Formats: sequence, C-alpha cells, structure tokens
Amino acid sequence: MESGLHQPFAGTMTITAPIRPDYAALEAAPVSDDPFPHAVVPHFIRPDDLQALVASLPELASGGSFPPSALAVSPLVRGVMEEMEGPVLRGIIARKFGLDLHDAPTMLTLRGRTREKDGRIHCDSVAKRVTVLLYLNPASASWARQEGCVRLLRGPDDIEDFAAEVPPVDGTLLIFPNGPTTWHGHRQYVGRRYTIQLNYMETGAKARSELRRHRLSALAKRLSRAA
Repeated sequence: MESGLHQPFAGTMTITAPIRPDYAALEAAPVSDDPFPHAVVPHFIRPDDLQALVASLPELASGGSFPPSALAVSPLVRGVMEEMEGPVLRGIIARKFGLDLHDAPTMLTLRGRTREKDGRIHCDSVAKRVTVLLYLNPASASWARQEGCVRLLRGPDDIEDFAAEVPPVDGTLLIFPNGPTTWHGHRQYVGRRYTIQLNYMETGAKARSELRRHRLSALAKRLSRAA
C-alpha cells in the first residue's frame, strides 16, 4: 500500500534560524479525557517552519525508530529535537496533565518509514510515563483516506472503535500520559511517514533497561549506517 505521501511543499523556504515551536498554542490546547487524557496541538511547528524542516529531514530507507545519535541530522532538525527535550515543553506538559516530570529521563527517536506491521493496537511500555508525538508530514490523499492516522481507542480489539483520530500531518503534536488502557494504533500504511517521538520515562529498573537498550540500538544503527 505504498503511496506518494510526501508531495513536496510548494516554494520550500530556507530557514537558518532555530525553529521555535508554538508553545502558546500548546498552553491553550484543551485536555480531552475521551477515551483517555490527551492533548492535540495542530501546527505546533508553524507552516513556514515546517516547510524547511521537512526539506532537511534525513532520508530513512528502513522502518523502525532511530535515536538522533544514530543519524546525521541537520542543525535545523537537531534544534527541534533539543526543543523537544528542553525545559519549556517539559514544564507545560507537567502543568497541563498535573504531573511531576522534573526528574524524568527522556528518550527521543525519529521514525521515517511505516511498515505493514506497524500501527497494531497497543499500549506503550509501562516504562514510559508520557508519550509525545510530533508529526512532520505534509497533508496528502493517504491521510484523507485515514491510512496511518493515529486513533485513540476505547479498547484493545477494534481499530474502528476510536474516540479521536489524529492525522500525522502539518506539525501536529499529540501528547498523552501512558496507562493500562491507553490503547492506540492506526490502519495499515506503508510508506514515508516522519514522526519525532519523545517519552518521559520512569526511573525504575525497567525504564533504565529500556534506556540502556536505546543507547545500544543507537550505537548499532550508527555503525550499520557507517558500514
């Protein structure tokens, strides 16, 4: 089900200054409780900034998650990643969801391609306190057909039983604290689909183990790309 996802932006702009996300829009975004607490922020990356950011993303020919240290990323992309892991976003999310995140370790990855097996209904690992997803794709016919659009589900058995659906486009930010009923997934989609995923982690043994695997994965992927 490969599709022409990334129709390039018309008149792509060149931006050299760091990108500042729209934190005011995040502050103003409501928290919905259906089917579980979450917030959606359209255009968290503003349209003109998104054009330049999409143009500078690294080409990822394979699926899976890539830690930034495994990739050669542009200064523009690296700056956005630093904003994602920075104190402003952390503070707003903590206040919005009533969480104490001051000592929560972060884990950040970039995904650039979705495979047939991706998107199956799941809850995120209990080692992840909060999941933050930043979608870096232009709008396309695929998303209009609901392929690859993240669905927040009422249960673990039916991808069509959703309370909210988030197209992965236009710099949209999706945030939700994890729990035993935070079921989510998407209809099967195969193709280019860029997401920066940030997780605020727990501090216990399971989280330390996951972070250790994350670092080893970064090393292995960096070496394989250099080979």
